[in-house]
Amino acid sequence: MKRNQNILLGILLGLIWPFSTTAAEEEGTADLASAITSGKATVSGRYRYENVDEDNALKDANASTLRLRLNYRTSQWNGWSAFAEFDHVFHVLVDDFNSGGGTSPNRSEYSIVADPEGSDLNQIYFDLDPNDNWKYRFGRQRILLDNQRFVGGVGWRQNEQTYDALTLNTKAISNTALSYSYVNNVRRIFGQSVSGGKARLDGHLFNAKINVSDSFAVTPYLYYLDYASALANSTATAGVRLGGNVNVGDGKIVLLTEFATQSDAGDNPVSYDADYFHLTAAWAMENGLSLGIAFESLGSDSSAGTAFRTPLATLHIFNGWADVFVPAGTPVAGLEDLYATVAFKAGQWNLTGVYHDFSAASGSGDYGSEFDFSAARSLGERYGVLFKGAFFSSDSTSYVDKNIIWIMLTTSY
Repeated sequence: MKRNQNILLGILLGLIWPFSTTAAEEEGTADLASAITSGKATVSGRYRYENVDEDNALKDANASTLRLRLNYRTSQWNGWSAFAEFDHVFHVLVDDFNSGGGTSPNRSEYSIVADPEGSDLNQIYFDLDPNDNWKYRFGRQRILLDNQRFVGGVGWRQNEQTYDALTLNTKAISNTALSYSYVNNVRRIFGQSVSGGKARLDGHLFNAKINVSDSFAVTPYLYYLDYASALANSTATAGVRLGGNVNVGDGKIVLLTEFATQSDAGDNPVSYDADYFHLTAAWAMENGLSLGIAFESLGSDSSAGTAFRTPLATLHIFNGWADVFVPAGTPVAGLEDLYATVAFKAGQWNLTGVYHDFSAASGSGDYGSEFDFSAARSLGERYGVLFKGAFFSSDSTSYVDKNIIWIMLTTSY
């Protein structure tokens, strides 16, 4: 694996060098000091109150957290630029919650709100943009692929997930946006002070979005993850998604279908194969009303006693906002999620409601149902407010009823 990794990095550096030279020749010798000092700084804040009520022996969680974020991007110098982003998460007044991942062992009697306190150098990377068709990024970075079902940033949590990686993006092929990332470390939401806050791996992420028409695109992908210690997450996932829209009357029909297959990789101790399927259709009208129906299946290999895994996903977006299936991962019998969505505008408010029905992908198990609701709006140019709730009702002894409410305020300068 190491030999192949070194060969691949050598090839990438070989590609980068001539483009870097070309950029320097075209732009001439720029003032590096001015590029550094003439950059742009931004600061943002995100306050959130979260209450978790589970029908078990745990005490209700009440979390009051504030994230302050400072970032700075330099101007370009001969095609090069740099970016740094620093976060600090505060627990404000109320901290009756377990922040998870071993970050608050003295509060294990409470339900989990996965927002540990602390500081994090969230991103720090260098960009090389030699021309309009090629872009290279080196360092700690955010990687968001497609809808983040397989690779994402877990942006809902106060300390998000980022990657120590090398990324290449190119549009050199007509009608195609090609992305490749080599990842050797995942910085997870629990922070670097606990073992569960980081994961070493050899990760190769290939993704190609091909525009087959003005309205539709097909995206094949391959994600190979070889973990150093979390061996059950060592997986090879290959898939394809087709999405687009069709104009209908005063709106459009938005369609998506996706299929993927997954098997063990690296030193995974379990040999298995499982499939993933997602189909969604929504009618988006010009008046702001959108109605959608969807079905998602994470399959199971019952003979191996395991199911489809998504260790790098932004899981909060999928299978209900109550995150019932997040702590233990996909159930061994797999997971099927039939859900309907309605979204509309009421004055300045953006309103969304989602209903989920959960069942096993293998067998006839019924896990339960969930209703989610959110209301969000801007308050001027720099402020925003969000009210959100998730209400899960269990039909299985493996899960308990769970209700969460959130109130969130954001600002950016």
